[in-house]
Amino acid sequence: MLNVTANPVADHAGGGLIRPQTQPQAMSVVGQDFIARQAPSATAYDLLALAPGANVATSDPLGLSPQVNISVRGLNGDAIGYVLEGMPLNDIAYYSGYPSQFADSENYESIALAQGAAQLESPVLNAAGGLMNLRFRTPAEKAGGMVNISYGSYNTNREFIRLDSGEIGHTGLKGFVSYSHSAADNWRGPGRDERQHVDFKLLKTWGQNNSAALVGTWNQAIDSYYPQPTKAQWQQDGIHGGNNLARTYNVANSAQGTDYWRLYRQPERTLYMGAPIELHLSQSVTWRITPYAQGAYGNVPGGSTLPTSGLFNGTQPLPDTLTLPSTQDGVATVRADYTQRSYRSGFTTGIEWHHGNNTFNAGYWYDYSDDSEYQSFTPIAANGTAAGIWGGSRRTSVTLADGSLLLATSNHTLSQTNALYVGDTLALLHNKLTLSAGFKEVMLTRNGTNAMPGAPYHANTSYAVPLPRVAIKYQIDKHHQVFFNTTTNFRTPAETALYAAYDPTSGDMTTQGNTKLKNEYSIAEELGYRYADDLIVGSLTLFNYNFTNRQIETVGQINGSYVSSTFNAGGQTTRGVDVELGLRPWHHFSPYFSGEYLHATIDNDLLSGADLLPTRGKRAIRSPTLQAAAGLTYDDGHAFGVFTVKYTGHQYATFMNDERMPDYVTANMAVGYRFSDASFLHKPELRMNFINITNQHYLSGVANPTLNAHDTVGRRGTIIAGDDPTYYIGGGFAALFTASTGF
Repeated sequence: MLNVTANPVADHAGGGLIRPQTQPQAMSVVGQDFIARQAPSATAYDLLALAPGANVATSDPLGLSPQVNISVRGLNGDAIGYVLEGMPLNDIAYYSGYPSQFADSENYESIALAQGAAQLESPVLNAAGGLMNLRFRTPAEKAGGMVNISYGSYNTNREFIRLDSGEIGHTGLKGFVSYSHSAADNWRGPGRDERQHVDFKLLKTWGQNNSAALVGTWNQAIDSYYPQPTKAQWQQDGIHGGNNLARTYNVANSAQGTDYWRLYRQPERTLYMGAPIELHLSQSVTWRITPYAQGAYGNVPGGSTLPTSGLFNGTQPLPDTLTLPSTQDGVATVRADYTQRSYRSGFTTGIEWHHGNNTFNAGYWYDYSDDSEYQSFTPIAANGTAAGIWGGSRRTSVTLADGSLLLATSNHTLSQTNALYVGDTLALLHNKLTLSAGFKEVMLTRNGTNAMPGAPYHANTSYAVPLPRVAIKYQIDKHHQVFFNTTTNFRTPAETALYAAYDPTSGDMTTQGNTKLKNEYSIAEELGYRYADDLIVGSLTLFNYNFTNRQIETVGQINGSYVSSTFNAGGQTTRGVDVELGLRPWHHFSPYFSGEYLHATIDNDLLSGADLLPTRGKRAIRSPTLQAAAGLTYDDGHAFGVFTVKYTGHQYATFMNDERMPDYVTANMAVGYRFSDASFLHKPELRMNFINITNQHYLSGVANPTLNAHDTVGRRGTIIAGDDPTYYIGGGFAALFTASTGF
């Protein structure tokens, strides 16, 4: 009989939400015992939502929608590094993370969030906001597996199966592979999401902790879209009316049919593979290397219109006259397809040498990426359907007389990263005091081309950034610990900032490219205290950041498609305190608490046109002053239950602080029962998860911030017109029933 899940009553504090830590930096770890009680559709973002500093904005309650964001200490999701088993997962163009692609929750052993900075050896470029480190479970020693089936609100169905090989012969080789299928209707408005996913891990161990593995994850999804309203639209319609897409296609309506939900069906397909290897060359020398390869193809679509004549290719007029369905008065309704195809490969390698009181480490990271992005258009039939949803095909897309695609953007970027690091840790006073210092040099080159006529053809950039760091930790006694660190971080602007885009109906530039944008650079400090004994685990961390050329993610509309970009928001100072506390199981109960106070301010006035907005001293966007979370877990080995609640304070959506989203409180609950083994079934389990149990209707995050919402007088006396920010609408109530068993 095979135990394929973590011990459900593992001795982790807070129901698996907190663990004792030893590294000299803030760190929160969610364990498999907590993960196993959550909805199986939960993503890594959902599972970390209670950690101090984590501010998760969702669009649906079940984790399928890609319209999700996380910020940590006010730093956005594209400022966080994502690493699975040693390989990077960030989008190579935008640095964003897409948690529904990462892995199925049943396969996580742990998810760690370093709120302050990435480790020295981490293969990330953008991690001023910290690092999310994902680890797969270790394959089981004996053959077996796990299966579960879920059904719930919004016609949700999910099926999962995992097979463990056990040790193959006497080779020390073992592995697992899993497959899942998920589908659910949109909880508001029309649409349905569908996801298929495969995870696998093959592990070989030998000798003194030597190991080699092959890990991977494949994901294919077709997602629908949730419109992101302005505050006025939210106050008028809430979760109804104009804040949803149209259920039926009507080319004669005021939007000319561009609001039809099928025009926004978003397909994507990704594959991540890595081969982490660890060799203990001697008792004092360890060598690690992780080669990886990745591929992704996705399409961000939107409803749009095209005139059938008078078109432009970039700034170049076209003589073509198109014949398209869904045409009225010379204007056709089409699907605008913003397509990204990317390939990535690289490796990280490092050596660690223990000598006396010193631990020396040095390493190298190389990364090569090939990213193509272009916007084409697909004709729409009379019933509103498109011939294809993947975009960019001459068979299905709008073509010109010479057979070429009609494009509004077309760029290609080759990027190379070379990073060298070296560090040393000195242990003193019988290992009570450790002093660490490290240095990393990151060299990034981008060679880009823009194929649109009228645009600069080359868009090349090159950076070399030194990143020093130091840290101190003192173990006062076996229960008390203090630490201090200072780190440096940087990030480059998103790729889209390099390239101009054009309106094919007029030849006007819709996005201006700029290869001279400056890198964001930050210096951060943390001062922390930790306590751990047989009953209580807790930590208190003070933090401070100073930013120059702060990069802020925005979502702009390019001819109907919603595409991420960044802009320079100048300087910023961020200070605050994180607290986290958990109780180990006591009479089967395990409480948990976390909280954060955050004070983030803008250091300078921001340029808008030829004038300056008076933003100096204003609060930073996406930075709630207060957050707090609490959880209570009961688990006696058979019956179990979890109740969690999260408060998120108000946060500004504009740099002028003239509009903000209100605070909100959400709560989730799970109850279940594990049966004893029966025949070949191992611990069959029935579980109910209730998400947003009070059915709160709320804005969950800032989707697209703006400089100012209302007309504002600039420093130089001109009127700077306001622009409304938009918001994510949080998911409503959902219930999910799951039956599972090991075998």
